[in-house]
Amino acid sequence: MINILGKRYYFFLFSLILILPGLIIISIWKLPLAIDFTGGSYLEVKLDHQQPPPPAEVVLLFESLGIKDVQVTTTDQGSIIAKSSFLDSNEQNKIIQAMEQKFNDTITILRFDSVGPVIGQQVTQRAAIALVIAAIGVVLYILFSFRGVEHALRYGLCAILAEFHDILVVLSVVAIGSHFFNWQVDSLTLTAVLTVIGFSVQDTIVVFDRIRENSSILKRIPFETLVNHSIVQTLQRSINTQLMTVEFLLLAMALFGGITLREFSIILLVGLLMGTYSSIFIAAPILVVWENREWRNWFKPRSRQATV
Repeated sequence: MINILGKRYYFFLFSLILILPGLIIISIWKLPLAIDFTGGSYLEVKLDHQQPPPPAEVVLLFESLGIKDVQVTTTDQGSIIAKSSFLDSNEQNKIIQAMEQKFNDTITILRFDSVGPVIGQQVTQRAAIALVIAAIGVVLYILFSFRGVEHALRYGLCAILAEFHDILVVLSVVAIGSHFFNWQVDSLTLTAVLTVIGFSVQDTIVVFDRIRENSSILKRIPFETLVNHSIVQTLQRSINTQLMTVEFLLLAMALFGGITLREFSIILLVGLLMGTYSSIFIAAPILVVWENREWRNWFKPRSRQATV
């Protein structure tokens, strides 16, 4: 049988390597929040007969009109996306007129959204509340489902730790994307995080449920062997289900879905992959570490451990 739990600390180290770069970027440069959370305006336009100009020219045009903190990108479809501070309809009209004069072409407005700062604060607060409610719901659900199992609360807390691991990995991906590819945290990012939480809980419960079933059958074997056996039994199902039903679809969306779906698809792709990974290589191993109380020996000298 594959000894997965025997390498649990290698899995913990691998997760740390995935998470640390993002945490370093966040601590130094912070996460750039989109207008969904900070308030502001999103304007997407297209020149009818020309290719989009360099983003720097559009930024200078905005600044000439007194609009600061503008971020401009161009898409594969030839449109121009400008994110700025809050704009009203009059300011929008002035921008369109200035662009038509500057670039000597007719401008078609593809999208214009404005979010006030108060609404942005409300979205941020509700996002935090949604994450807290999701975590509490997971614990309550597992407590109810595993009410006949010894240390049922332990299972729920291990599932929360696995969720927290997945959220940190997603934030690390977003941080790396924001630093190198100008990504921003928006409502789609929040949607991806909540989706990852749901899938992570589902996979973790499948593994934990197999542990519960085996605990009533294989009563005489050590707990670590029982958990390892349960993981091996669910390994093929977890990997095949994720790869065949979700990951290939998300990979196609990331490659061919266009710029508007690319960030969302990549975040989901990595997040759901980590959800499967954490249910097998993080949640269940943490359960074993807790059962064995292994933290008591983490900081002891090796020579002393050998004499105990």
